Amino acid sequence: MNKLTIRRITIIALLAAILTVGRIAFAMIPNVQPNTTILILASFVLGPVQGLILAILSTLTTNLFLGHGLWSFGQMIAWGIIAVLSGLLEKYRHRMPWWVMSLYASFCGFLFGFIMSVIMGGVITQKFWPYYLAGLPFDVNHAIGNAVFFVVLYKPLLYIMEKQLNNNINKTAAY
Repeated sequence: MNKLTIRRITIIALLAAILTVGRIAFAMIPNVQPNTTILILASFVLGPVQGLILAILSTLTTNLFLGHGLWSFGQMIAWGIIAVLSGLLEKYRHRMPWWVMSLYASFCGFLFGFIMSVIMGGVITQKFWPYYLAGLPFDVNHAIGNAVFFVVLYKPLLYIMEKQLNNNINKTAAY
């Protein structure tokens, strides 16, 4: 298990800020935002628990700007499940080609929509199928956006996060 160090807390806070800005910047395109992809990549590096913390934190901060409602709980649950799954997949990430991981990111777009439909359409309104079917075009947008963002961000973002987390903390010995 990864300890929650000051460095990790700082990285989680910076990633939450990036997720907030990214979601707001793409708010004009329905269900296309870098959030799910960045959350997947961050969970690969941070692990499932800290990925879950990032999912909840970024949902709260983003919805301060875009609006809170019952959907906020659904978003926290959906992104939280995706973060935990991604954190658990970290062991297998190095064995899979990037395009398989891109398909996984795309799948997560559909998974997010399904979870939101279960919560909002099934639990709250008791009308799962109409809610789910009406949301499918948005889920397709989310899935395509995730795949595109994954291809663009996969290598550079993982490189930066892994370098920052594995950076030698005890630099005082060099001075």
